[in-house]
Amino acid sequence: MSTGNVAADQLRLLIERIERLEEEKKGISDDIKDVYLEGKATGYDPKIMRQIIALRKMPPHDRQEMEAILQTYLSALGME
Repeated sequence: MSTGNVAADQLRLLIERIERLEEEKKGISDDIKDVYLEGKATGYDPKIMRQIIALRKMPPHDRQEMEAILQTYLSALGME
């Protein structure tokens, strides 16, 4: 087997793996969308659910710093 064939086979396998992962990613994305729709159907706000998820991903220190800055800005604008 020549080096060109080995490289072509390797490339094909990599492309096929990426395609399978893309399909899985779409499936997971659809599942997540369904969970948000389920939350909405039970009375929860999907926008707020997304914000909570983003906050939960943040390190506690970064989240506290962001909340402090937000409070400062709201106070400066008289929106407390």
